Amino acid sequence: MATVTSTDVPQGGSGDSHAATDAGRMEQFSYDDSIVRMFAAATIVWGLVATFVGLTVAVLLVLPGISSGLEWINFARLRPLHTNAAIFAFAGNAIFAAVYYSTQRLCKARMWSDALSRIHFWGWQLIIVLAAITLPLGITQSKEYAELEWPIDILIAVIWLFVFGGNFLMTLIHRRERHMYVALWFYIATIVTVALLHIFNNLVVPIGTWASIPIYAGVQDAFMQWWYGHNAVAFFLTTPFLGLMYYFLPKAAERPVFSYRLSIIHFWSLVFIYIWAGPHHLHFTSLPEWASTLGMLFSVMLWMPSWGGMLNGLLTLRGAWHKVATDPVLKFYVVGVTFYGMATFEGPALSVKSINAFTHYTDWTIAHVHAGALGWNGFMAFGMLYWLMPRIFQTKIWNEKLVSLHFWIGTLGILLYIVPIYAAGLMQGWMWRAMDDTGHLMYPDFIETTQSIVPLWWLRVVGGLMYFSGVVMLGVNALMTWLHRPSEYEVPVISAPRLSDEYHAPGKPRQSPLEGVAVLEMSKKIESFAWMGWHRRWERLPVKFTVLVTLAVIVATLFEAIPAFLIRNNVPTIATVKPYTPLELAGRHIYVSEGCYNCHSQQIRPMVSETKRYGEYSKPGEGIYDRPFQWGSRRIGPDLAREGGKQSSFWHWTHFENPENVSPGSVMPSYVHLLTEDMKYDAIAPHVQAAAYLGAEYTDEDLNDTAAVAMRQAERIAAEIVEQGGPAKTYEKQAVALIAYLQRVGIDLFAEETPETAAEGTASEADSEEQTAMGAGDTADDQS
Repeated sequence: MATVTSTDVPQGGSGDSHAATDAGRMEQFSYDDSIVRMFAAATIVWGLVATFVGLTVAVLLVLPGISSGLEWINFARLRPLHTNAAIFAFAGNAIFAAVYYSTQRLCKARMWSDALSRIHFWGWQLIIVLAAITLPLGITQSKEYAELEWPIDILIAVIWLFVFGGNFLMTLIHRRERHMYVALWFYIATIVTVALLHIFNNLVVPIGTWASIPIYAGVQDAFMQWWYGHNAVAFFLTTPFLGLMYYFLPKAAERPVFSYRLSIIHFWSLVFIYIWAGPHHLHFTSLPEWASTLGMLFSVMLWMPSWGGMLNGLLTLRGAWHKVATDPVLKFYVVGVTFYGMATFEGPALSVKSINAFTHYTDWTIAHVHAGALGWNGFMAFGMLYWLMPRIFQTKIWNEKLVSLHFWIGTLGILLYIVPIYAAGLMQGWMWRAMDDTGHLMYPDFIETTQSIVPLWWLRVVGGLMYFSGVVMLGVNALMTWLHRPSEYEVPVISAPRLSDEYHAPGKPRQSPLEGVAVLEMSKKIESFAWMGWHRRWERLPVKFTVLVTLAVIVATLFEAIPAFLIRNNVPTIATVKPYTPLELAGRHIYVSEGCYNCHSQQIRPMVSETKRYGEYSKPGEGIYDRPFQWGSRRIGPDLAREGGKQSSFWHWTHFENPENVSPGSVMPSYVHLLTEDMKYDAIAPHVQAAAYLGAEYTDEDLNDTAAVAMRQAERIAAEIVEQGGPAKTYEKQAVALIAYLQRVGIDLFAEETPETAAEGTASEADSEEQTAMGAGDTADDQS
């Protein structure tokens, strides 16, 4: 390829010159590295923010009092900010830096539109800033990895699918390299699948500028959320980073990818199988048994293609391992790929029901997630950034020794982070299930378990501090490298021929080694198929390839979507389960806004230890009005599925004021703001109207005089608080609505049927409810 200086770069809208020469049909173009520099800088900045917030959250978990009652800096508000910053800000910008750098070189073409590239960058940063503002303010949908409210969701869809996706696809169409390299396959799968997941999981009914309720409820909402949640990890934190691995690892090692055919098997099996695995997050819950079993089977199968990718990455280093000892970039990649292998072995193992029964809701899941995020995603991003810096800043890295120090302190930080949390998960699992010879719980007080693992949480803080220190080193090194950049970047101009309209395969056609051999014709066809020449043809057709990937994802998704709607239509109703009152609905909205799902689950599994600790296990029909569902995925505090009526209203009031007053040793922060902020009764009506629109039955008075109906219930609760020794006029405050909701949770199942409810439902329906709830009660009891 011929290159010239930047003064000779042809001018044009997108930096390309399409004036082909008559002789060789050559074109001159330049790569847009400025957009790579922008995304690389954003990756580092948001990496610092994400890890700092994560460190803050870890400290708040062991020292909840340092929030001083400020609601926007407590654990439950900041945890979603940390996860969103780590996934969509840090990892997201790293993905875009990798895509924009590698795609241009793999396609021998500048990105199709410089304008779309800039809109993508600034639009994505706007999304991140909006998330950083709204989440601490309690504006959330309360779905893990999908907390952002509907206006931001729409912006994400536009920026991701039309701006980023459109620019990427048009670049593929206008490429000058005939075959699409494996990294581009993974980028295609990422763009297509994330768009599909995001849109269908975020179908909501808006009830204000920053509030909404999902169209799904209860079991169906949980099913859809973990179809999204598991595959958000798959197609945002796995497939694009595999694309990054397939491009940057061979570049750094100066070795070709180990196996082309293994990459084909790896790609298509991963794309098809991953989409099925979500239900394994819901073992032993109200989800039907067959659905979670299906998720488990595909999760176990997922181990094979995942390790295929890991082996392809590590074996690419054959003949280059001597470089690993001296090149810190390769060290980052080796550790990153190793953590990928560990996480993708652990994930299928955790999906097995007998293992999941022990680990679910414990800190083991937290350790598993952070091993993948800090080890796989973090170290792959760091390795990419260090490899890119000299190339995009056109100068040597400022301090090579600091790169090595970052590697070692980051690696030790990961280990010091995850090992104590794995231990905490084991302790939680054992202590929650432990029973004495008389069949009683050995640790009936939930706080006993929490206090036992606090020292391990402190070790996690130290590990997080070390990892954060490594990111600071990266930031300093990047800043100093940038400061030593040349006064003007050199922009090479590359010459390459346009693709001809017709394709002529180079060399002679491949001849099968079975030609002339006395074997069945079928054997020759199998050998030809196994050679995978058919895939080589697909790689020449980007639109067809994208369509095929989309079809693979859609076909797999249909096997998830159809059961989701079958679940909705086949959840047996329970006659005594009624819609929440207007005040309870408002209280539920406060519960969601405060992020209580981050610490409390609302799903009792059919296990002896859980039913002894919390009460009757949860039934599918109890959640038909729960929008969004609140089953949770972690227990820092006890399950609340049967909280209604367990404590007095004044107990809850005191608990919000200072949890230590009624639960010594609690790590819950104070929610004193709920006792001081006024309840906005006029704002309840949209919630009730939206619930009614989605099928909840309300009286005309509930719909037309909502504030008065809510006020009457609030006054009754306020009177109870006064009778129990509490303050007067509590009906004016937000806490009264949250108390109303908590006192309602889980009691409908045991309510007595009135003549009206008896007419609506029969005992046989309740029996049907019991039988279809899990189909696993006996099994779970045996495992307990």
